[in-house]
Amino acid sequence: MPIEITDAEEFIKLAGQASECVVKRSKNEVKLKLRASRLLTLKVSPQEADDIIKQLKCPITDTQKVEK
Repeated sequence: MPIEITDAEEFIKLAGQASECVVKRSKNEVKLKLRASRLLTLKVSPQEADDIIKQLKCPITDTQKVEK
């Protein structure tokens, strides 16, 4: 079961232990998912996500969510 993190600074600290970060983008929201010992998620606005992604030290996989 994934754990949702609400603090961006905590998410960045936990990213140091993660094997990868998956970025899922939609129109109004970006989900950042860390694969560590557990799956950790953070939901933020697109502007905040760009700032957070620049600070991450793990490999990043960026995917686009298809809107129907």
